[in-house]
Amino acid sequence: MRQLFQLTGRNWLFLVLSGIATGLSWICYFRALQLGEASRVAPVDKLSVVFAIAFAALILKEHLGWQQWVGGALIVTGALVLTIKG
Repeated sequence: MRQLFQLTGRNWLFLVLSGIATGLSWICYFRALQLGEASRVAPVDKLSVVFAIAFAALILKEHLGWQQWVGGALIVTGALVLTIKG
Protein backbone atom coordinates (compact mmCIF):
# COMPACT_ATOMS: atom_id res chain seq x y z
CA MET A 1 0.00 0.00 0.00
CA ARG A 2 1.39 3.37 -0.99
CA GLN A 3 1.75 6.00 1.71
CA LEU A 4 -0.11 9.22 1.09
CA PHE A 5 2.35 11.29 3.11
CA GLN A 6 5.45 10.87 5.19
CA LEU A 7 6.19 12.61 8.45
CA THR A 8 9.67 13.99 8.90
CA GLY A 9 11.40 14.34 12.23
CA ARG A 10 10.48 18.01 12.24
CA ASN A 11 6.82 17.15 11.63
CA TRP A 12 6.86 14.74 14.57
CA LEU A 13 8.52 17.37 16.78
CA PHE A 14 5.79 19.90 16.03
CA LEU A 15 3.05 17.29 16.51
CA VAL A 16 4.45 16.38 19.92
CA LEU A 17 4.89 20.03 20.93
CA SER A 18 1.36 20.78 19.74
CA GLY A 19 0.01 17.91 21.82
CA ILE A 20 1.86 19.14 24.91
CA ALA A 21 0.64 22.71 24.38
CA THR A 22 -2.93 21.50 23.90
CA GLY A 23 -2.79 19.44 27.08
CA LEU A 24 -1.39 22.34 29.09
CA SER A 25 -4.03 24.62 27.62
CA TRP A 26 -6.81 22.32 28.80
CA ILE A 27 -5.26 22.03 32.27
CA CYS A 28 -5.14 25.84 32.53
CA TYR A 29 -8.71 26.12 31.23
CA PHE A 30 -10.10 23.67 33.77
CA ARG A 31 -8.13 25.36 36.57
CA ALA A 32 -9.60 28.70 35.52
CA LEU A 33 -13.07 27.13 35.63
CA GLN A 34 -12.37 25.97 39.19
CA LEU A 35 -11.28 29.46 40.23
CA GLY A 36 -13.82 31.56 38.36
CA GLU A 37 -17.26 31.59 36.87
CA ALA A 38 -17.73 29.79 33.56
CA SER A 39 -19.52 32.84 32.16
CA ARG A 40 -16.31 34.84 32.62
CA VAL A 41 -13.75 32.16 31.79
CA ALA A 42 -15.24 30.90 28.51
CA PRO A 43 -15.26 34.28 26.71
CA VAL A 44 -11.61 34.84 27.56
CA ASP A 45 -10.84 31.36 26.24
CA LYS A 46 -12.54 32.21 22.95
CA LEU A 47 -10.16 35.13 22.46
CA SER A 48 -7.70 32.52 21.16
CA VAL A 49 -9.70 32.65 17.91
CA VAL A 50 -8.98 36.38 17.68
CA PHE A 51 -5.28 35.74 18.22
CA ALA A 52 -5.34 33.14 15.45
CA ILE A 53 -6.99 35.65 13.10
CA ALA A 54 -4.43 38.32 14.02
CA PHE A 55 -1.47 35.96 13.59
CA ALA A 56 -2.82 34.80 10.23
CA ALA A 57 -2.98 38.39 9.02
CA LEU A 58 0.23 39.71 10.58
CA ILE A 59 2.61 36.77 10.44
CA LEU A 60 1.29 34.57 7.64
CA LYS A 61 0.21 37.57 5.52
CA GLU A 62 -3.17 36.00 4.81
CA HIS A 63 -5.80 38.19 3.20
CA LEU A 64 -8.76 38.49 5.53
CA GLY A 65 -12.23 39.30 4.30
CA TRP A 66 -14.73 41.47 6.08
CA GLN A 67 -16.31 38.34 7.63
CA GLN A 68 -13.13 37.53 9.55
CA TRP A 69 -12.77 41.12 10.77
CA VAL A 70 -16.39 41.32 11.86
CA GLY A 71 -16.24 37.90 13.50
CA GLY A 72 -13.10 38.81 15.44
CA ALA A 73 -14.59 42.14 16.49
CA LEU A 74 -17.76 40.42 17.70
CA ILE A 75 -15.74 37.94 19.77
CA VAL A 76 -13.73 40.76 21.38
CA THR A 77 -16.88 42.79 22.00
CA GLY A 78 -18.64 39.82 23.58
CA ALA A 79 -15.69 39.06 25.85
CA LEU A 80 -15.52 42.71 26.93
CA VAL A 81 -19.25 42.94 27.59
CA LEU A 82 -19.23 39.80 29.71
CA THR A 83 -16.11 40.91 31.58
CA ILE A 84 -17.41 44.40 32.32
CA LYS A 85 -20.93 43.17 33.14
CA GLY A 86 -19.68 40.66 35.71
